[in-house]
Order: sequence, then C-alpha cells, then structure tokens
Amino acid sequence: MGSIVNGANGTATGKKPTVIFVLGGPGSGKGTQCAYIVEHYGYTHLSAGDLLRAEIKSGSENGTMIQNMIKEGKIVPSEVTIKLLQKAIQENGNDKFLIDGFPRNEENRAAFEKVTEIEPKFVLFFDCPEEEMEKRLLGRNQGREDDNIETIRKRFKVFLESSLPVIQYYEAKGKVRKINAAKPIEAVFEEVKTIFSPEAEKVEA
Repeated sequence: MGSIVNGANGTATGKKPTVIFVLGGPGSGKGTQCAYIVEHYGYTHLSAGDLLRAEIKSGSENGTMIQNMIKEGKIVPSEVTIKLLQKAIQENGNDKFLIDGFPRNEENRAAFEKVTEIEPKFVLFFDCPEEEMEKRLLGRNQGREDDNIETIRKRFKVFLESSLPVIQYYEAKGKVRKINAAKPIEAVFEEVKTIFSPEAEKVEA
C-alpha cells in the first residue's frame, strides 16, 4: 500500500537533475550536436572521457590510479567514472545535463542508476551507418595513424557490441530518441530540435 513514495520521483531530497544520455559511434558527430544543445537549450555537457582526463591532470590519488589503469590497458571501473559524473552534477548549479559517451555498456548503465538513483529522461542516439563514419573519420584525419580503416572498423564494432544492449534496454522502456546522424550537421540539428523543443515535450507528456 505505502509503495507510492517509491514512484518515479524516488525519495531523494530536493529535485533530481534531468539527465540525458548521448550515445553514438565514432564519427557520428554527437560532440557537435551536444555543443548546439548546450547553446540552444541551456544544458550542461558532461563527457565521461573529459572528466577522467581532468582527474588524471589534477594529479590526485584517484587520478594517478586512473592513469595507471589506462596505462595497463585496464578498463576504468564504472564506479570511478560514475563518482566523477556525480560530483560534476552536484557541483554544477545547473539541473539539466547531457552525459556524453556514457554508459558505454550494460554494466555502466546499471551501476549509474544504482549509485546515483537517477534514471535518464531519455537517450539521444546518433545513429550513423558504418560507411558514413568511415568516410568522415578518414576525411577528418588524413595521415593520422589511429584512423586507418582497420582501427575505425574495430572501434565501430566495439561501440556496437557494448552500447547496443544499453540502447535496447532503454528502447524497451520507450526512452530512446534515435537521430539519423548521416545527414549534414544542420539537418541533424533540425531533428534534434524537434526532440528538445517545448512543443515536443508537451506532446510526449
């Protein structure tokens, strides 16, 4: 009977921040789109990779541990990344966040919801076919070692294998907003706008 308290709003004190996960493979252009969303809709952009790099740069004990793990080719534990994200959310005055490039896999996703007790409002998925990504990455970095065709295909495969279960999980909950990222930047943002504009939110509610 008394389970109402544990409804969608949970029992946390204060207002929970709005979180949107942004996923897309290498070369899907999600970074550019995140910058547009920040500019037009006042979100704060948090990149898991940037937070890890900043922590390493800070020279903290935590940063040294992260650096050693990366050096040894180990995966940084979900909890470490989540704590950095959580700290960034708490220390920021804003209440709406784009979390970019996270969760990378199903384990990340489950840990994030468990640790923060925040469920994303939705997942913005920049869907871009492999051929288009290859074209963009090869065109963007001529002569860069790590952007040869083999590496690009490997990165794409890793993205698909690890992120697809996350996308499927949220798809089952009706929380995925899929964007056709193969179009030119402006056209992609037009599609993004339909998701973020207040009209679209009203229709959804």
